[in-house]
Amino acid sequence: MTRSDPSDSLGVTLWRQTWPMAIGVLALLGFQLVDSAFIARLGTAPLAAQSFTFPLSFLIIGVQVGMGIAIAALISRALGAGEQARARRLGSLVLMLGAGVIALLTLALWALQGPVFAALGADASARELIRGYWAPQLLAAWMGAALYFGYSLFRAHGNTRLPGTMMVVTSLVNLVLDPLLIFGVGPWEGLGLPGAAWATTLAFGVGLAVLGRRLWQTDWLAGSGLAEELKASARPFAGIAGPAMVSQLMPPLAAMLAIAVVASLGEAQVAAWGLASRLETLSLMVVLAMTMSLPPWLGRCYGAGDWAQVHRLMRLALRVIVAWQLALGLAMAVAAPWVAQALAGNPEVRDDLALLIRFLLPSYAALGVCMIVVSAGNALGWPLRAMLMSGARLFAFYLPCLALGAWLGGLLGLAVGAAVGNLLAGVAAWLVLRRILASPRRRPAAEPA
Repeated sequence: MTRSDPSDSLGVTLWRQTWPMAIGVLALLGFQLVDSAFIARLGTAPLAAQSFTFPLSFLIIGVQVGMGIAIAALISRALGAGEQARARRLGSLVLMLGAGVIALLTLALWALQGPVFAALGADASARELIRGYWAPQLLAAWMGAALYFGYSLFRAHGNTRLPGTMMVVTSLVNLVLDPLLIFGVGPWEGLGLPGAAWATTLAFGVGLAVLGRRLWQTDWLAGSGLAEELKASARPFAGIAGPAMVSQLMPPLAAMLAIAVVASLGEAQVAAWGLASRLETLSLMVVLAMTMSLPPWLGRCYGAGDWAQVHRLMRLALRVIVAWQLALGLAMAVAAPWVAQALAGNPEVRDDLALLIRFLLPSYAALGVCMIVVSAGNALGWPLRAMLMSGARLFAFYLPCLALGAWLGGLLGLAVGAAVGNLLAGVAAWLVLRRILASPRRRPAAEPA
């Protein structure tokens, strides 16, 4: 009788944990890409106006993801150590505090929209288009953050199926509402650019109603002992959330700097860059799904002190990511003219988008390595290393190469520079992880400060 290979069962488990999130992320990011494709039919100006809002939308996502990483890590560690009551208290805290923090952030972004968008390079006509879109988009962002915190609870308890299913449901609702609210139906002319934001708001409202009902049926929340738990968990939460938020906030800052560089090339280039940004997140669906499904699993290994399992998980995850992203990137590069034709209406935007796809998509294999290493670092007690790696990816590799390329060769140079920056970041992350995993590890005596 032959013994089964442990890596086979590990791969099956990783697949079962990741595929629901992969489908959910595909649906969620797919509807964002569909949003941009519909808006492209309104013209280059509305598409460019939407593109200017992406960095600030990523800012909100960065804060929510940083908080979600911290709370998922603490809950999964508590479950790994058998502390069920503490896990319930932490679940209640993340829902209340997370929603409050994101609400304050969205109010601040509404109040500061004028000077912020002007600093990003949006002219007066673009800012006028943004003004009607920004309020419903911020409301949608807050509702999306509340959904994300609820998803984090399910992932921390090992349930990735419901979050994945709900992402698909909200995406389908948005897909149905998008053309109706953007273009109208019958005698009603529709809302134009703001219609895309209202469609997302209504879709997330449906998701919150379903998720709230399901959470009510679980025993994952607590109503007492929250003040004491907040005092006890504030330091370990800050130790993870602080660096994680900095790591997550650096991409929006880099996106702001990148859009300013692209804005110097022209309105069509900004529109193409916005579509490429949407396509980037969609093409990274497996990586993003794994950054959601893998950390709770790693956190439970952390809580149990099982470092051999950590080594096996990381090696398997990186092999899957590199193989998948490289195959997808090369296929998309070959299909770039047809993909650009489907997404962009303006011929100039279409040609620029095809150029960006050819160079950027294959480089996401290296970018995926860096993202997995950063995500694992937050779950395994390396938040500062994860933060530094995220900063190095953006500000030591990506942005300098992108800016230098744009200066030397316009949009072509920018695309080549961004691809080289991603490649350098992936190699650096792999070397750092290899060095860390080669060192003997012991179960930590305390949470990271």
